[in-house]
Amino acid sequence: MIFTMMKKTFLDNLEYKVTGACIEVHKMLGPGLLESVYQKCLIRELQLQQINFTAEHSILISYKDILLDTELRADLVIENCIVVELKSVENILPIHEAQILTYMKLLKVPKGLLINFNSTNIVQHGKRAFVSEYMYKFDV
Repeated sequence: MIFTMMKKTFLDNLEYKVTGACIEVHKMLGPGLLESVYQKCLIRELQLQQINFTAEHSILISYKDILLDTELRADLVIENCIVVELKSVENILPIHEAQILTYMKLLKVPKGLLINFNSTNIVQHGKRAFVSEYMYKFDV
């Protein structure tokens, strides 16, 4: 039980740090820019905060016993346990939510964050967090 709580605490703290990095980028730039601009700035912010991540993380799909490179790319994967998908859109649509949930499943990660930089406030309107079935299978 304590070990499970440590894992959850680790993920919650990591989510808090990533959210803070997104807020910092949003505070500096504001809404209305292209997703690619926010991604480049967020990459720099994560580096400055010494948060481990991969950008444009390749997602392979196992289909009928063969691994396929489908050219799917997650915007960011933080510490191999949180997928972050960035958007700069008027509204988050169900397809955006389906995308991050699918990426989480394919990558077998416990958490996902969908961040929309085209909002007035990241925490209140621009962030959606998701938890997968891997939440309690997560190994730090």
